[in-house]
Amino acid sequence: MFDIGWMELMVIGVVALIVVGPKDLPEMFRQLGRFTAKLRQMGREFSKAMEQAAKESGVDEVRKDLKAVTNPASTGVQSLKAAADKFEKWDPVKNAARPTTPLNTGLTPPPMPATPAPVAKAVEAEVAQTILKEVGPETQALREKQAARKAIMDEMNAKLKALDEPRPEASESATEAAKRAPGRKRKSKVDEE
Repeated sequence: MFDIGWMELMVIGVVALIVVGPKDLPEMFRQLGRFTAKLRQMGREFSKAMEQAAKESGVDEVRKDLKAVTNPASTGVQSLKAAADKFEKWDPVKNAARPTTPLNTGLTPPPMPATPAPVAKAVEAEVAQTILKEVGPETQALREKQAARKAIMDEMNAKLKALDEPRPEASESATEAAKRAPGRKRKSKVDEE
């Protein structure tokens, strides 16, 4: 408050001793102490009145909220507590995967019109080019790898379908094919009779 050192206090004490006198000096210090005590009491009462007014008007709550928002440590702790509470309340049975069979509600949407194959491939190529422009090299390499896998799978599926289709040669009877086959032939029960 006041920037008074020991030398200044000594000078003030010597002047007070000379002016007031040694006889009345203790009484003067007593009065000075009472006066400072009253000043402190008035300051405390004023502070309490201001705090009470702040509580009544809601300024105190705003101050606390503002202090909590500006404090990054408390914000982090609060978000950590919120995450921990969310984790504790999580129920794995309740959040289990639902069955994939759709419910028969009778409200099925109409089927989408078939898009001609050249148009669909052109749209896919355009979308692929747009996506490739927006992704990094790692993602692009992953997509190329997935496309290669898909091409292999499509080729394998086409071969399997070709095996399942009836061949024109397979339509002949087994006996006719056996007659034409070169080499040693086993007699069948039909031939024996």
